Amino acid sequence: MRTTERQRGATAAEFALCAVVFFTVVFFIIELARALYLLNTLQETTRRAAAMAAVSDFSDPAVMNQVRQAAVLRDGPGMLLLGAPVTDAHVRIDYLSLPRTAGGVMTMTPMPAASLPACPARARIQCVANPNGDSCIRFVRVRICAPDAADCKAVLYQPLLPLTAINFPLPPATTIAKAESLGFQPGSTLCP
Repeated sequence: MRTTERQRGATAAEFALCAVVFFTVVFFIIELARALYLLNTLQETTRRAAAMAAVSDFSDPAVMNQVRQAAVLRDGPGMLLLGAPVTDAHVRIDYLSLPRTAGGVMTMTPMPAASLPACPARARIQCVANPNGDSCIRFVRVRICAPDAADCKAVLYQPLLPLTAINFPLPPATTIAKAESLGFQPGSTLCP
């Protein structure tokens, strides 16, 4: 009888050791699966935002906020589902021109917010006048960047389960789409 009691204690100790290892592996696999989900979802987020921004009025802040929110699969401000810490504030939309240098080389150049046309109708006129000018929006670039950073800094992965010490910067997710209507509607009034 004493041998059976000793074996019960040994069985409980073995189970505890195996359970710790088993649950550590399970949590690590869950975290790894979430990291892969996030990597794929961020690329889809930029693709959705670029497609919407190419046809949305870039001069209307409310419209651009809706584009960012729809990109992270939300109707309002908030976080990407199972994608902490990524929110709509991490979606950065840039407009690019395609100027031609004196040597004939064309390169995509980000347009500062101050030099963007005042409205979609003005953007259309500027592109018709000079498609390779500095003030013609030719492409839309969307990236996932840390908010409140002048340059596009990587977003740090935030583990779902604090037990796993997985911590790394997320790789850059970037999509460039050809600018389409940019919100221009036939018959739109020309802005000043």
